[in-house]
Amino acid sequence: MNAKELTAAAEAILFASGEPVELKRIAQALGIGEGQAEQIVLNLAAQLDERESGLQILAIEDKFQMCTRPEYVDTVRSILEVRRNAPLSQAAFEVLAVVAYNQPVTKAFVEQVRGVDCSGVISSLVQKRLIEECGRLELPGRPLLYKTTADFLRCFSISSLDELPPLPEEAEESPAENTEKTPVENSDFSLEESAQTG
Repeated sequence: MNAKELTAAAEAILFASGEPVELKRIAQALGIGEGQAEQIVLNLAAQLDERESGLQILAIEDKFQMCTRPEYVDTVRSILEVRRNAPLSQAAFEVLAVVAYNQPVTKAFVEQVRGVDCSGVISSLVQKRLIEECGRLELPGRPLLYKTTADFLRCFSISSLDELPPLPEEAEESPAENTEKTPVENSDFSLEESAQTG
């Protein structure tokens, strides 16, 4: 396949999958190296941006996903009759922040930080696929460990955990600047806000 055909094939793969696709799998499907596959996907993303397409390509760690642009979520929802999910509660945001900045963590650690029982909140976040179990701690009782998911990255529009804003005590900013909330704190999150289409 020539470059144009490879780009079209990559677009078809991302469109049809509906989920983040590992760069390695894209390269294998196209029969090319990962470096070339990444360049093709990035070029495709640039083409979508240039023509102001209703679709965009998100980079999520070593994966790529095609999805609708945020500004068209309401339009997509209206045609698909997707019911809006309730936004996350303040407690859910707090638990999510504790997990995101300290992962992998146990439920006991989260509860120690927050000072209250978090069983229900953690279960809810697991159901929403924002956090997931990732093994057990080698201690008596072998408690479960939790970490954030690829859906967490996608929903907060970041490619990796390295893009999380620094914690207040770590930020080298003036007191006035430190009063600004992080995206995790001020986001009016709903899973349906990032309507994914395939």
